[in-house]
Amino acid sequence: MARCPVRPRPTTVRPGRRRVAVAAVAFVALVGSLLTGVAVAGPASADSSGAGAPWVVTLGDSYVSGEAGRWAGNTNLSSRRADALGPTAYFDKAAGTAEQTPGCHRSRSQEGAIGGGVRSVIFACSGSGTSTYRSLTGHFKPGLDFADEGAGRQGQARLLRTFARSHHVKMVVVGVGGNDFNFTAVISSCVGDFLASSAAHPNYCQDDPWVRSSFSPLNVAVVRARIVTALRNVRTAMRQAGYADSAWSMVVQNYPSPIPPAAGFRYPQTRLARQALGGCGFWDQDADWANRTALATINSTVSAAVTASGIAGVKRLDLSAAFNGRRLCEKGVGLYEEEGLSSWTQPGAVDRTEWVNQIRTVTTAVGPYQLQESLHPNYWAQLGLRSCVRQVWNAGSPRGGSCAVSGSGLVSGEPRMTLT
Repeated sequence: MARCPVRPRPTTVRPGRRRVAVAAVAFVALVGSLLTGVAVAGPASADSSGAGAPWVVTLGDSYVSGEAGRWAGNTNLSSRRADALGPTAYFDKAAGTAEQTPGCHRSRSQEGAIGGGVRSVIFACSGSGTSTYRSLTGHFKPGLDFADEGAGRQGQARLLRTFARSHHVKMVVVGVGGNDFNFTAVISSCVGDFLASSAAHPNYCQDDPWVRSSFSPLNVAVVRARIVTALRNVRTAMRQAGYADSAWSMVVQNYPSPIPPAAGFRYPQTRLARQALGGCGFWDQDADWANRTALATINSTVSAAVTASGIAGVKRLDLSAAFNGRRLCEKGVGLYEEEGLSSWTQPGAVDRTEWVNQIRTVTTAVGPYQLQESLHPNYWAQLGLRSCVRQVWNAGSPRGGSCAVSGSGLVSGEPRMTLT
């Protein structure tokens, strides 16, 4: 999700470690390049008067757009075992032939497609933050603002306003803030430090000065103010589209934990086990810090921003524990080959495989995996989140709550989740 380059510290690498060091450098350099795009608005069916089919609009970053939604679980063998949607997973052009903007990764498994007579459109894009910007590679990243650079390059609030004028928008789901904390850059730094150090002399990311500053009280206040502005932009967009505040609902979701704390890992903290096999290259201390400090700070800041925005009636969707028991490298789940499964379609695959994509480095060079899919909710997770959003929709009377796994198996093709 990150949009700032990682600041790697100098390290001395012995010859026997050159391969993992190269992988670490590649990961750190590339993982921030999560691209974005603009969603197709679809045919007009109604206006703000309330007539016509209701729509759910999703805004925000990669955790909302459906990044990694192609893959159902992880494997180090044939990718076909986990390939639920195939190479067209992110094709969002009207004809389904390609992405509107390469790398946006709005997947067909994304959470907003709740069905039941409710239509959906995605303006969330992988890599987006609160404000529009251009990446180091020149890609347009639409924030939750009213930016307009022409040629279809517009901020998500502007896209929402245009769409809502000709469609009956009843619920807007927002998930934003992680990129403003440089969370993906932090994670890539953690993995890079893990690969380039040893158990005898571990190099932790949590004590890097720039990482500490990202979660300092000063930066927390800055990010909170940005999220407040983004949420108010969403309200402004709907008002300018002709909606009364009571005519629609805003839902703000936070972020789930993608990796377990130290005690929850099923692999020892060695490069061979954690990264080469599991794709979860974290030191125990950094994993604990990521859960207890980094993620907790991001989620508390999102919550504080909702309060500070002064927007009435916001529904909060707490996803902090949504993937617990199904996280990357967590005990109780495994790779397909570890679980004796040959395909994602087999009974029990949803309960026995991971819901978060492996962190991949050099294996993304030739595909079909893409680096930006690393550490994102996969197909199972996206469908689980979709169940959460449907329960928030609540037959047109939106409500908030905390959503988590509540049982095994699938219900109408989706994991069992409960909103409480």
